[in-house]
Amino acid sequence: MLKKIIYPLLLTVLTVAVSSCLNNDIPYPRLQANFMTIVAEGESQPAVIDSINRTVVFTLPEEVNIAEVKIASYTLAAGCEVVGDTLDNPFDLSTPKTVTLHKYQDYQWTLSAKQTIERYFRVDGQIGASTIDIPGRRVIAYYPETSDISKVYVESCKLGPTGSTMTPSLEGKYVDFTLPVEVIIDAYGQAQKWTIYVEPTEVKVMTVSADAWTNVAWVYGQCEVGADCGVQYRIEGDTQWTDAPKDWLTVNGGEFHARLIHLSPSTTYEVRTVSGEYVGAILSITTGTVLQLPNSDFESWWLDGKVWCPWAQGGEQYWDTGNKGATTLGDSNVQPTDDTPTGSGRAAILKTEFKGVGPIGKIAAGSIFAGRYVKTDGTNGILSFGRQFTECPTGMRGYYKYTTAPINYAEPEFKSIIGQPDTCIVWVALLDAPQPFEIRTNPKNRQLFNPDAENVVAYGKMEMGQDVKNWIPFEIKLDYKYTNRKPRYILVTASSSKYGDYFTGGTGAVLWLDDYQLIYDY
Repeated sequence: MLKKIIYPLLLTVLTVAVSSCLNNDIPYPRLQANFMTIVAEGESQPAVIDSINRTVVFTLPEEVNIAEVKIASYTLAAGCEVVGDTLDNPFDLSTPKTVTLHKYQDYQWTLSAKQTIERYFRVDGQIGASTIDIPGRRVIAYYPETSDISKVYVESCKLGPTGSTMTPSLEGKYVDFTLPVEVIIDAYGQAQKWTIYVEPTEVKVMTVSADAWTNVAWVYGQCEVGADCGVQYRIEGDTQWTDAPKDWLTVNGGEFHARLIHLSPSTTYEVRTVSGEYVGAILSITTGTVLQLPNSDFESWWLDGKVWCPWAQGGEQYWDTGNKGATTLGDSNVQPTDDTPTGSGRAAILKTEFKGVGPIGKIAAGSIFAGRYVKTDGTNGILSFGRQFTECPTGMRGYYKYTTAPINYAEPEFKSIIGQPDTCIVWVALLDAPQPFEIRTNPKNRQLFNPDAENVVAYGKMEMGQDVKNWIPFEIKLDYKYTNRKPRYILVTASSSKYGDYFTGGTGAVLWLDDYQLIYDY
């Protein structure tokens, strides 16, 4: 009889506690009018919805007319509506478009599109790659001054999107470039005039640029198509040049680059390009330093009430967990453990658990990340991902083991994976942004990390969906989009359930982690 009384009472107390969180801690932006989903016809990847800055960015292949983008479907948060222009008519997204949504008041959203059109112009024997000035609609190619510019063979030419036409057609023909040549590019029923210049030059090889990391540097050059080319380097002050091995070199027509490895950190080098007896300009570069992340061996912890914190009490906080959210309905599901790869010290243990009483509650994946837990939004979390970091590591290694479990809780979009083994994840990203990335797990204004976002310099991950009973090493390779773009933040995140941000996972999945180490060489 006592159990029958206590159980409803617990449900009532839990419901009141959750309700009080929702009623007493509702920041006004939660009431803003939001896009939940939006899809453009022909998009090459899902649109990125930023509910904080109220932006939507579409990624379009070149086959899509950016001046007539059609919205295939969209959904809004409950109680929202589109004001003024509907989304039923095609948009010209060659420039950003403003859309007004309404919920209690008007909110301005900006819709924009990214579209990369492959453009190229190549002539036989040219020096380096052609310069293609898209706003000015100009092409400049450099040609040896000893060659006849009145009879230049155009190997390939594409200045418009797929399906466009060029008048006159130049590809595969000998063309007189003693004067600039004008062509008309017709795409989507619109005509554009382009001007092509072929200019004589005495330069045989050019050192275009060089980017220094810590143990790695990238050197970019241009030379005559088909000519032998290479890169040389030396420590500043030395007299002897070292030739970069041929397997460090990548050649694409008249462009080439070398990836120099095994360099010394915090050292100034000189680099140059070469082609036969010709040498390019000398550039000076200075390599970066070897930095490791604080408490990356997870030795320091302290207990703040029910919340385990992965830093020394009173010390610097670098890592954080989802424990502040998990402990609103239970105990910390990220804790220290003395089960380590070496048998001494501490490691981190992350557990996927159901937090609540009876049917009331949520699945909570254990997570640990570089950053901080900002606050609890009802039963959801707002987190700041990232710590300041300006070096360029090539990857990260560490140790882990994992116990999977069948996925038994899932949000509607993940119902199809219920019963499948859960998967853990560890990922690393370098971000070029003015502030850390804000994560919001509330479905009403959810914002999760997108590794394909424009400000992501590099990204890599490790996933495992089966039991790993003993400690083993892992290594994550960072894939860079750019070699010349310095990051401002590093994001390192691990979770016992890959889809934990969507409150999807398997009760009993457990991930152990220890000894993160950044790598700086290939």
